[in-house]
Amino acid sequence: MDTSVVEKNSTTTTVILTELAAHQVKEAMVLEGAQGQALRVGVKGGGCSGLQYLLDFAETPLEDDLVDEQHGVKLFIDPFSAEQLSGTVIDFVDDLNGTGFKFENPNVSNSCGCGNSCNCG
Repeated sequence: MDTSVVEKNSTTTTVILTELAAHQVKEAMVLEGAQGQALRVGVKGGGCSGLQYLLDFAETPLEDDLVDEQHGVKLFIDPFSAEQLSGTVIDFVDDLNGTGFKFENPNVSNSCGCGNSCNCG
């Protein structure tokens, strides 16, 4: 791993991963054979409301990624996504409406009922 990239871009991200969500990420890493990787958090075009939330595993950060670690989970976030997700809390829920990761994004100006996309800004 190129530690110069990590050190250059290490910062406290504006995304908060709850302890429960971090636990679920670690379990998913084991199931996917991705132990030792980071969680890439971001948004991409698409979804019902313009931007769709993205969670994926990544071995190394991209050149401009913000790098953070919370509850033993390393996070990589690209600058565009960091702006759209500023102040977002990522939690894990297991209730009557479903099980999965929940994004509580204070930047949402419009969203649909699926909870997987937003119009941020």
